[in-house]
Amino acid sequence: MIDEITIRDLGVIAEAVLPLGAGFTAVTGETGAGKTMVVQALGLLTGERAVAGQVRVGSTQSWVEGRWRVPLQSAVAERVRDAGGDIDEVPDGGELRAGDDTAAAADGRFGAGDGGGLGELILSRSVSGEGRSRAIVGGRSAPVGVLSELGERLVVVHGQSDQLRLRSSTAQREALDRFAGPEFAELFGEFSEAYRTWRALQTELDTLVSQRDERLREAEALRVAVGEIEVLGPQPGEDVALAERANRLTNLEDLRVAAAAAREAVSSEELDGRPDVVSLIDGALRQLERVQSHDSALEPIVESLTSASFLVAEISSQLSSYLAELDTDGGAELDDVQERRAELSVLARKYGPSLDDVIEYFATADPRLLELDSDSDRIEELADSLAERAGIVDALAADLTVARSDAAARLSGLVSTELAALAMGGSQLLVDVSAGEELTAYGHDTVQFLLAAHEGAEARPLGRGASGGELSRIMLAIEVVLAASDPVPTFVFDEVDAGVGGASAIEIGRRLARLAEDAQVIVVTHLAQVAAFATNHLSVVKDSDGSVTQSSVQQLRGETRVAEMARLLSGLPDSESGLAHARELLQLAADSR
Repeated sequence: MIDEITIRDLGVIAEAVLPLGAGFTAVTGETGAGKTMVVQALGLLTGERAVAGQVRVGSTQSWVEGRWRVPLQSAVAERVRDAGGDIDEVPDGGELRAGDDTAAAADGRFGAGDGGGLGELILSRSVSGEGRSRAIVGGRSAPVGVLSELGERLVVVHGQSDQLRLRSSTAQREALDRFAGPEFAELFGEFSEAYRTWRALQTELDTLVSQRDERLREAEALRVAVGEIEVLGPQPGEDVALAERANRLTNLEDLRVAAAAAREAVSSEELDGRPDVVSLIDGALRQLERVQSHDSALEPIVESLTSASFLVAEISSQLSSYLAELDTDGGAELDDVQERRAELSVLARKYGPSLDDVIEYFATADPRLLELDSDSDRIEELADSLAERAGIVDALAADLTVARSDAAARLSGLVSTELAALAMGGSQLLVDVSAGEELTAYGHDTVQFLLAAHEGAEARPLGRGASGGELSRIMLAIEVVLAASDPVPTFVFDEVDAGVGGASAIEIGRRLARLAEDAQVIVVTHLAQVAAFATNHLSVVKDSDGSVTQSSVQQLRGETRVAEMARLLSGLPDSESGLAHARELLQLAADSR
């Protein structure tokens, strides 16, 4: 709900503050006083395109600000916070309870979650003389697109130059579905679940069928690979072990010469006339053992030499064993090793890049082959399930068509009745529900709102062949009927009463008052019969210099309101007959509440 709008340098308005609030607000004033600037201001605050021509002559920019009351726990509040803005909690806002105000009535449109208290949301927009604009959402700069997103949940404007809210077939179907009520919503939920299951089965089947040839080729390639890998039977780390073995066999002679020389140096009795290591250590040990009893400090040295003697003897034994093993190796084995390495290398290039990758590929091949080989069975199974599920979905879709058709007939009758009372006697709204062959996530139906402008006239889509004032009244009739099932926080009507008067104008006012029971309603009007039903009456007047300043917007009460009503009726604010008629209208409206 909008608490207040501030306008500065917009059109003919120099500065104005409009107190709004819950219920039905009527905005009246002299021709050219800038009443429709209220609609333009709301358009800017809800993301409409800004143009340089909106800036007041002599000013560098125009600026508008709106203060909204919204639930703190709602989709609107969440979007504001996502944009970096803040919503200030209203200290006396209390808890959101059904019937408290229009914000509560429109809780569904806000997308409220857990309810909670109310907060104040401030939106503002500035437009420069060059047509550039800047948006502020909850105290933080934001793209104009954020205003548009919020505007869809906050306000619906019906003006002679505005697009209809229900301009598209999709929007019309959604409105009809909401009007159809909770039983339809339950049926639609059941259909949606069945449709999602059916689509998932269809997608899987389409994938299997479309990729059948490719999957057959994959299966054949897998079988060939499994056969090749199975024949060779590679083992983890085998390529590394073979590389080491090949290196040893290739350098066999060098290894033999080096090992033999080392063994001779360690344990041969003589090496080119010099004693070997064993002999040298034994000699040193004998020398020290001979004098060890004369000095205890030699004891650890003797122990170390003794250990060294045993270690060198062990090394000599290891070298002898190593040489004996080398003598058993031969060139034939090298050929076998190199051949095995070559075979494993081919496998790695095909299914690797490493041998470990080949082994992993082999391990996953059997499950994948099993999956691919079962395609035919799966396709047959899916086809059977799909046929069964399609029958269920078609039956539910048919039920949707029946339910929509029934709701369409009720909606058509109710709106047509409203039109008859809005000076459009003979006009009829037809809600056409056409069931086509194509099945979508919403069933088989295409929904279209059609208007027969008079008895015997061809029914045409909304928006074609009707004047701006007629379109506003059509939308008023639709909104009055839809309000209970499709709540919107705020409705704005500009010149909804164009071309009517008398009793028809009174009925327009009565229906606007009825709509205001469920939502905030703001109406720009020139008819006293409409303004009489308002619970908040604002008058916009021009100053002597032709401008509209803050003091020129007045909230009318008592006799000042009676005088404005008399002016609307007769053009004379102090006419006795006009004043009497004004009081009569106000009493009629009060008695209707």
